[in-house]
Amino acid sequence: MHVVSTSKLLLQKLRDNGWCNLLEIVKKFCEKHKIDIPDMSTQYTVGRGRSRQPKITIEHHYRVDVFLAAIDSQIQELNGRFNEETMELLTLSTALDPKDNFKLFNIQNICKLAEKFYPSDFSDHEMIFLNAELQHYAFDISNHLKDVGTLYELCPRLKETGKSRTYHLVDRLIRNVLTLPVSTATTERAFSAMKIVKTRLQSKMAHEFLADNLVIYIEKEIAATFSTNSIIDDFESRKKCRA
Repeated sequence: MHVVSTSKLLLQKLRDNGWCNLLEIVKKFCEKHKIDIPDMSTQYTVGRGRSRQPKITIEHHYRVDVFLAAIDSQIQELNGRFNEETMELLTLSTALDPKDNFKLFNIQNICKLAEKFYPSDFSDHEMIFLNAELQHYAFDISNHLKDVGTLYELCPRLKETGKSRTYHLVDRLIRNVLTLPVSTATTERAFSAMKIVKTRLQSKMAHEFLADNLVIYIEKEIAATFSTNSIIDDFESRKKCRA
């Protein structure tokens, strides 16, 4: 999370103060390789026609339309993927990280993580017990699982040692956190598939049929396990039920 924050700051610093330094580097490169350097104060032109040319200089074009535009695009992408809510989710999730013998373990942050981001997975009663369970978990796990470095390693180790039954609420929360990358990727694939399917087929089919097609398109791995004969048999059995 610190890398994301510092990346945003460095990009903003580059945007505010990096143009002159970059321009000097480019000029030195051109001089070294004997490349002609245009007069940056002259008017920028696109193609041969001049009737509708923007009245800007070459320097303005490369600074605003190229340099600043590229950095703004990167900052926007980072802000889109790591907005305040996402940053808080990931920051709170680090409280479960077993790295360095559970150095970042924080009961308050873990309870806040469950309460704010997974309210449907824990009842009010379970939230109270989660806090108590974490008190025991803090002493027990740090003494018995010192060699575990990541959440991906911790989850199966809890299962192997039987700790997943002892600390079933903590285990449930860890599994929820671990499914986050998969859920995000699946959602992105789903929206990507919707763009493809909807633009081509939306006007030609009913909404229910479109939804069925989207499920098959998105969940290709699951759909691949269905054989043609099993689908035919399923339709045949439905006919008999209707009769």
